Amino acid sequence: MTHTPGRPLALVTGASTGIGYELAKEFARNGFDLVVVAENERIHQAARDVEALGGTVEAVQADLATPAGVQQAYDRVAATGRPLDALVVNAGIGVNGRFAESDLADELRLVDLNVRSAVHLAKLGIPPMVARGAGRVMFTSSIAATQPGPFEAGYAASKAFLLSFSEALHNELKDSGVTVTAFMPGATETEFFDRADMRDTRLGAAPKDDPAEVARHGFEAMMAGRDHVVAGSVHNRLLAGAAKLVPERIKAELHGRLARPGSAKE
Repeated sequence: MTHTPGRPLALVTGASTGIGYELAKEFARNGFDLVVVAENERIHQAARDVEALGGTVEAVQADLATPAGVQQAYDRVAATGRPLDALVVNAGIGVNGRFAESDLADELRLVDLNVRSAVHLAKLGIPPMVARGAGRVMFTSSIAATQPGPFEAGYAASKAFLLSFSEALHNELKDSGVTVTAFMPGATETEFFDRADMRDTRLGAAPKDDPAEVARHGFEAMMAGRDHVVAGSVHNRLLAGAAKLVPERIKAELHGRLARPGSAKE
């Protein structure tokens, strides 16, 4: 990657499609060079699309569900010889269905990608930011973090981890010059629901937010140094607010009705 004078550098994971792709475009439009990462080969076309908006964009095709993939992505940043100004930990997957019937490998891959790789990447990226006294970090959590998630139990739990982890780091780093933001979208029109096999659920069939608008909300909150942002529609903010008042047992029941396989036909 060549140096573009005056442009800071951002790393965005899960950037081949959906919210991550739109986040990468927000960074490019706002004066950043980028390293963008995803497991699939579409990341190369995504990088070309984003680069057309300005600056330099480098694609890394890596499996972030593995330690080697995380290291590969961060090594590409380090190889630029440039400080990392913004780190967006966005890559994630879901698993839908009854936990008693789901595949163990799928559940563990979810934990590896959504949780372990987020901690690993943060451990690589945050200490140099702290040493420099500047940097912005954002973790893509979800409004699913505010409630138990029957029929996507591992996913909701992983997003709750990211919300708690992000808020804790925001507090730890409050005097360091480094900000940490928990990004909490609601249901957004991306490939997530297809990959998680959720199109036959009420949640999967319901209207969804525009990923470009959701990404803009996240980018603005990150740049403002906010501790968290509930992105997307007003409906999402109402749900997140109500979640503070409703007992866990009731939230679990309500979520289960939305995420149960086949519920879209009921």
